[in-house]
Amino acid sequence: MTNTAKTYKNCQSCGMPLARDEQRGGTERDGSKSNKYCSHCYQHGEFTLPNLTVEQMRELVKEKLGEFGFPKFLRGVFTRNIYKLERWTK
Repeated sequence: MTNTAKTYKNCQSCGMPLARDEQRGGTERDGSKSNKYCSHCYQHGEFTLPNLTVEQMRELVKEKLGEFGFPKFLRGVFTRNIYKLERWTK
């Protein structure tokens, strides 16, 4: 039997590599791990910041990358496709 659930390498809300998430992913309402969203974006089956716009998410991620010492041009590169993630294409 094959697993039909899609697996993601990156959070479909902020773009963070799921392997980098210290909690290894957000949680669904039943407590199981989300295979789509990181723990920063998604807890207990809900987005942690439900009213965020895609542009606000992009700025938040750029800020975070800055805190980790990423140069400005890389922050732009890493956030330019956030609008293509599943959360923002629905």
